[in-house]
Amino acid sequence: MGKSRSGRRRPAGEQAVVENVDGGLAELIPDRERGRAWTLMIDGAPQSHVDLDDPAYLSFEYQRRLGHVIDLIAPPGRPVHAVHLGGGALTLARYVAATRPRSTQQVVERDAALVRLVRRELPLDPNARIRVRSADARAGLARVPDGWADLVITDVFGGARTPAHLTSTEFLDEVRRALKPGGVYAANLADGPPLAHLRGQIATAAARFAELALVADPAVLRGKRFGNAVLVACDHPLPVAELTRRAASDPHPGRVEHGRALTDFTGGALPVTDLAAVASPAPPPSVFR
Repeated sequence: MGKSRSGRRRPAGEQAVVENVDGGLAELIPDRERGRAWTLMIDGAPQSHVDLDDPAYLSFEYQRRLGHVIDLIAPPGRPVHAVHLGGGALTLARYVAATRPRSTQQVVERDAALVRLVRRELPLDPNARIRVRSADARAGLARVPDGWADLVITDVFGGARTPAHLTSTEFLDEVRRALKPGGVYAANLADGPPLAHLRGQIATAAARFAELALVADPAVLRGKRFGNAVLVACDHPLPVAELTRRAASDPHPGRVEHGRALTDFTGGALPVTDLAAVASPAPPPSVFR
């Protein structure tokens, strides 16, 4: 029987919530170490972790890295306009609401059944200004007003793969349209050796944004294993030093690539267009064991 940081114990008999959603079999697994925390799995693949008592707690390493980006896009506590493409258990929207009160957020999540499950079992703070729309990510982004967002985050996976239409220069043109001048784009990318998808995504972002940074586990960057990488893009200098410090101090330390080193990392990869776009590679079965 687990106990949360606040000392609240989870009932010994509390079971997982299992339900079919549009994207497969969803499971909400109770976290035995944290009193009101849950992990969302879809078809056995971990998607999100939420602590209802502490929405500023981020368990997954890639979400911690996106959390660092959220922390650094504006002075601490300042409200922002954020768009989340891909909702999962709404972990990052909850994080923004907790760390930047009075922020206004739009979440686009295609899986309407998943949205209903999450709203029922992991309810949002009624005071959080979070609007959740069930739609395709790119179609939902097209409905965001021009220049509305301080931040656009893409974290979309179907069958553990990012859909092809969210990997192109044309998609990033829509992102740029929705961003305010000085706004920031961040994407959760997944790849493994030989890292062709990741290199192509960096080249694609470089064709549309002046400044890029990539945060990932060193083993992923060396092509030693499959994993996540967070790409950050904007048109003004990024807080690379502080992002590097935060990533290095995480429980699973990450490395930040930027500037010439990131350009060299692409290895001459070309930007991806809608005509050539393909979904990200499927992770090997061993990733989720």
